[in-house]
Amino acid sequence: MSEKQVLFSRPLPIAVFIVVALIADQVIKYLVELYLPFNQAVHVVPMLALYRTYNYGVAFSMLSGMEGWFIVGMRLMVVAFVLWLWKRTPKDRFFAHFGYALIIAGALGNLIDRLIFGYVIDYILFYTETWSFAVFNLADTFITIGAGAIILDELLHAKKADR
Repeated sequence: MSEKQVLFSRPLPIAVFIVVALIADQVIKYLVELYLPFNQAVHVVPMLALYRTYNYGVAFSMLSGMEGWFIVGMRLMVVAFVLWLWKRTPKDRFFAHFGYALIIAGALGNLIDRLIFGYVIDYILFYTETWSFAVFNLADTFITIGAGAIILDELLHAKKADR
């Protein structure tokens, strides 16, 4: 019995998706740089503000004290590892392949910022009166949703294996 090949298990669809996601990420960051004041909250709705800041680390400002080239190298290793996982994953695992595409797009989006500016442009802030989440961007969202999709795929696959 042959496995059904899902869309993002093929090179061309995943490449097109990643390029479109990268363009969206970079266009939004460009507009944020043009129009959003630096380190000033622009409240959108309760608990959500646009807040342009610069992240010198990785997702959610982790490792912000590390050398820039170390972070660039680490991001390249993540992309290479995810590509390796993508290639090894059975072709019928939709959520895994979708997750890999999102993670690659997010990692490359932030890598582009790091290479051009030396930092990543962040602009989304969730907050309450007593708490606020780390400021993040669309690329970080891609990475987070991608990781969630891979976890979902593993859970669904484990459930199928139990039957």
